[in-house]
Amino acid sequence: MNVSNEEQAAVRRALPPARDIDALVRAEHQDPFAVLGPHDDGAGGQFIRAFVPGALSVQVLARDDGTVLGSLGGTDVPGLFVGHFDTVRPYLLRTQWAGGEQVGEDPYSFGPLLGEMDLYLFAEGNHRDLGACLGAQLKTVDGVDGVRFAVWAPNARRVSVVGDFNAWDGRRHPMRLRHPSGVWELFVPRLGPGEAYKYEILGAHGILPLKADPVALATRLPPDTASTVARPLAIDWQDHEWMLARGERQRPDAPLSIYELHAGSWQCEVDDLGEVARQYNWHELAERLIPYVQDLGFTHIELMPIMEHPFGGSWGYQPLSQFAPSARYGSADDFAAFVNACHLAGIGVILDWVPAHFPTDAHGLAQFDGTALYEYGNPQEGFHQDWDTLIYNLGRTEVHGFMLASALHWLKHFHVDGLRVDAVASMLYRDYSRNPGEWVPNRHGGRENLEAIDFLRHLNDVIALETPGALVIAEESTAWPGVSQGTQQGGLGFSYKWNMGWMHDSLHYIQQDPVYRAHHHNELSFGLVYAWSERFILPISHDEVVHGKHSLIDKMPGDRWQKFANLRAYLSFMWTHPGKKLLFMGCEFGQWREWNHDQQLDWYLLQYPEHRGVQQLVGDLNRLYREHPALHDQDDAPQGFQWLIGDDAINSVYAWLRWSKDGKPLLVVANFTPVPRQSYRVGVPFAGRWGELLNSDAATYAGSNYGNGGGASTEDEPSHGQALSLVLNLPPLAVLILQPEG
Repeated sequence: MNVSNEEQAAVRRALPPARDIDALVRAEHQDPFAVLGPHDDGAGGQFIRAFVPGALSVQVLARDDGTVLGSLGGTDVPGLFVGHFDTVRPYLLRTQWAGGEQVGEDPYSFGPLLGEMDLYLFAEGNHRDLGACLGAQLKTVDGVDGVRFAVWAPNARRVSVVGDFNAWDGRRHPMRLRHPSGVWELFVPRLGPGEAYKYEILGAHGILPLKADPVALATRLPPDTASTVARPLAIDWQDHEWMLARGERQRPDAPLSIYELHAGSWQCEVDDLGEVARQYNWHELAERLIPYVQDLGFTHIELMPIMEHPFGGSWGYQPLSQFAPSARYGSADDFAAFVNACHLAGIGVILDWVPAHFPTDAHGLAQFDGTALYEYGNPQEGFHQDWDTLIYNLGRTEVHGFMLASALHWLKHFHVDGLRVDAVASMLYRDYSRNPGEWVPNRHGGRENLEAIDFLRHLNDVIALETPGALVIAEESTAWPGVSQGTQQGGLGFSYKWNMGWMHDSLHYIQQDPVYRAHHHNELSFGLVYAWSERFILPISHDEVVHGKHSLIDKMPGDRWQKFANLRAYLSFMWTHPGKKLLFMGCEFGQWREWNHDQQLDWYLLQYPEHRGVQQLVGDLNRLYREHPALHDQDDAPQGFQWLIGDDAINSVYAWLRWSKDGKPLLVVANFTPVPRQSYRVGVPFAGRWGELLNSDAATYAGSNYGNGGGASTEDEPSHGQALSLVLNLPPLAVLILQPEG
């Protein structure tokens, strides 16, 4: 091809300075917009430059009618094409490759897109909708459809977006740095939903492993680690009535009974050999799970983390995409439809959410721009030895805001009803699980993590303001004061705290052989000493049925009959004890095997009457719990509970009253030995007949059916500080619930 002297001169005039060319070739140019794209020639025309390594030729077309305006000349630098045009017109580039032709707008012909207010709020750590700001956003700019990419990497020397659209070549789409926010952006025309992408980042010491987008709204299916351009949520929300009434449903005096589950292993499609063939998607789960939860009477489900996580064996507790539902179960629309279906069925949805730490995977947040950006730089602050994970530096405003926006993303865009915040104890203490000399004190010399405390308080205040009625629940295992107290009173502001002390004490007691329970009598009663110090949830969670701890029924002592009786008594004790309820899947029908995230629950066990009996009991407990205010409306008030018998260690018998706000009691009597107690006297406040609402030893639950024929009448004999009393037959390893009739 012959090139005229005039064309050669035009190419020379259009060439950028040599240092810029050198930086482009080495993919180190920090301001590609200063070199590439259209540039005014000062005489009414423009220079156009494109750097497209591997291209054979580049033509310039008029954007309005596609006519050829000219060609960009090749240079001595492979891939660099330049040209001069006498007039300024919107244009397209037609690029010839060895394998075909590509026509599109020049990414470097568009100006800055992110608004100054967006950047200001992000830098301040207070952008409430980062999922619509950073990441990959479908946009129409100057009438052109495409994707605006934006990522925070303030210490990078260069950031490029890469994907199939540019053969994963970081030289093709270097991004623009927006000072001083440290955010890089680029609009790539004609890209659409479903495109896989990552960021190629040049750090201080060279190019880093390709990084997934921290604010990606969708991802490829693991083990693929790429982010995906997502469509905006397109869900026909029909849960308006639920959302309006949610605040009332989730008040502290309302019933809250939570079924915790792992979406991938509750139920699966199995093959002819009974092995898992595949996991169900959100639509299939909704069809099966929602009727089941309705039948059992739970008010809410709690999903173990469904944010995208690279390793399924982490159960979701090591997430790397805090804004993207896992591709394992479908799209974001699919998950939103699942939440909508739950709401239409009267079931709330709580998500486990992990702001404490993140995994060290090379494609993730670790050393994101070549520096400790999301994590603390000092391993004594930033590395979790127990979990081989990194700790978010919540003292950095951008990281604080990133996690705040993640929480709001699920609550606002997906109508989620609450978040259970994982590993709060590890956030509160700088010396958590560390030996002396292995941790860094705070600025006052103490062990408290002041930045994390500020974050949690801010989180709870913002959620209360932005999503009224939503729950925020702390998994907090220490005696930190005021976890569920308002921030204005100096508390952390959570709605509830998991009562880990109750869980440990009560499980330790119930695992004792009944012969020895007299020596552990106070373990069941001790929880009432501090029951009003917080608003509590009583959790029997996934952590209690894995790693050699045995399933809930397999913790129980005795023969098969006694194990089931112990389990029924324990669940009845839990449901009548002050505090909201949480039960992990499989415990509701007595699964023998420890939970395995790679297998579905052992549903075949429901062919046996003992397992069906436990399931029936849980359903009946939930119905009693919801229907009787005495069991829920004064959970956090001492007036709601009254001991009658707490000191009968010899017989392992307890009795108490639960009182509703309007003064209606329920009587609970528990016998934790396999010995039936005939004619056992219990004091009560009201005369007349007390009817049996529940006997955990009833035949319908596969028990021995020992009891009181449906109830008993009072005698005028004082007992246990009451003027009247009942004489009851206490079934073995069982709990009775009675109410005054009339």
